[in-house]
Amino acid sequence: MGRYELLAEQIKAQILNKVWRAGERIPSIRQCCKTAGLSPMTVLQAYQLLESQGWIYARPKSGYFVSHQTLNLLEPTRQPVKLQSTQVDINNILFDVLQNTKDSSLIQLGSAFPDPQLFPLKALTRSLASSSRKMSPFSTVSNLPPGNEPLRQIIAQRYAQQGMQINPDEIVITSGGMEALNLSLQAVTQPGDLVAIESPTFYGALQAIERLKLKAVEIPTHPRTGVDLNVLAQSLQQLPIKACWFMTSFQNPLGFCMSQEDKRDLVSMLSLYHVPLIEDDVYGELYFGNERPLPAKAYDAHSSVLHCASFSKCLSPGFRVGWVAAGNHTEKIQRLQLMSTLSASIPTQLALNEYLRAGGFDAHLRRLRRMLEQRQHQMLQAIQYYLPTNVKVTQPEGGYFLWLEFAKEIDSFALYQRLLAEKVAIAPGILFSSQKQYTHHIRINYALPWNSRVENAIDLLGRLLG
Repeated sequence: MGRYELLAEQIKAQILNKVWRAGERIPSIRQCCKTAGLSPMTVLQAYQLLESQGWIYARPKSGYFVSHQTLNLLEPTRQPVKLQSTQVDINNILFDVLQNTKDSSLIQLGSAFPDPQLFPLKALTRSLASSSRKMSPFSTVSNLPPGNEPLRQIIAQRYAQQGMQINPDEIVITSGGMEALNLSLQAVTQPGDLVAIESPTFYGALQAIERLKLKAVEIPTHPRTGVDLNVLAQSLQQLPIKACWFMTSFQNPLGFCMSQEDKRDLVSMLSLYHVPLIEDDVYGELYFGNERPLPAKAYDAHSSVLHCASFSKCLSPGFRVGWVAAGNHTEKIQRLQLMSTLSASIPTQLALNEYLRAGGFDAHLRRLRRMLEQRQHQMLQAIQYYLPTNVKVTQPEGGYFLWLEFAKEIDSFALYQRLLAEKVAIAPGILFSSQKQYTHHIRINYALPWNSRVENAIDLLGRLLG
């Protein structure tokens, strides 16, 4: 055990023995250096470890404080969903809400994007400059779909590290995760087809279904365990569902991660009905546990799962590079891409390949996960302190979203408008359903840097909920 770990254990014991009580400030890093005879770096590491474990939390310019260890938070309830196909009409309201995400004067609790300062932007910029200088004049042609071969190879290697055998030729590089998902949906459906989605679901899925003139079938979803497989089986028996679009790990907005058994059963069930699964796994790397959960694709014996992922949520939001491991649908995905965007950006493909081969990606991911876990704890602490006790909130083990359920008389869209007037943006629940449900729910982003502005926004939310 290292020196910082020993110090962390000593402070933890002091907290358990009530030397330091919940809400009290512990000694500063400088004070601890003097009393413990350790370097500032060692003490900082100990404090960061305690923070990641939820024992303490930081207040900007104030120091470190003892956390309230028991989060007495209620879990959101699974909402009833009508088993029917629905014409999607969400783009107008969604456009208005998303426009506000560009306003830098707002506190962006409703943003779908992580804090850009969490990413190694300088290293990525160097890789972009370096790879651009070395770029061949023929790169435009050689990196057409399925995309840059060395990049596809390194992605295949990361699959192999999880025990998954994915041929690099099955991987198509796309302009972000959304293009991978949209191309996948287009490859397996025709206008008028029915697509099963989670309820609540990621609004990007609703946008794609609306654009392609498809219909949505919402499947009730538990905030901790995910899609109700019994209802899904009933839907497959009663309705001509042509595809499923599910986010099996750290779903947006609920944050659940389906168990490995349920993922296996899901793939087996869909195989029985010959229904392809579009697996949205853009948050898969953002886990807080000891190892990355296997995607449903790991149980795909018939190459019918289209596994979509991206570097946007875990490494480079601005580069817009994603991919789909498309199995039997690889050639069709390539043809569709050639007819639409032609290819993902060549310079960013080359830059990501260079960055990944230089090493350091996994070290970055470990730091990123630690920071997200700390920020989630800080946000949950604030929710417990400032919001009414009847508020229900998820406590996911990855990703960077929380789903909040209020009393039924609360209109979350009206709440969204009131908060906008106070320079605070949230994502109202109506965005996450084709059936206009979740009118007393919101989604908030906890990846923002924790500071007094964010804390004051949660305080304001609590006062408006009254």
